[in-house]
Amino acid sequence: MKELSQQDWKEQLENDENAFLLDVRTDEEYQEKHIPNSTQLDIFQAQKFMDKVNEFDKSKNFYVYCRSGKRSAQACQILDQVGVENTFNLEGGILDWTGETKTS
Repeated sequence: MKELSQQDWKEQLENDENAFLLDVRTDEEYQEKHIPNSTQLDIFQAQKFMDKVNEFDKSKNFYVYCRSGKRSAQACQILDQVGVENTFNLEGGILDWTGETKTS
């Protein structure tokens, strides 16, 4: 897992053709505001989270975010443990995000 600043994470994500954008917040949080083109998977729903994680294409580069950066750091560690080679955590989470967002 790499902790990336907001700017580095955004620039790297925009230039990565093998990127997978993962939001690990709750359904309610995701509906309020999320980064476009992200896949939402609530880390608090442990069994569902693990089932889905095991289905992911582990060759992708995972850009992970949550509200403040703590849950996404935990998610990155889980992804690393199941064989994902590249995980990037967004420092400060969506609270500090200045890029584009949308609501559901």
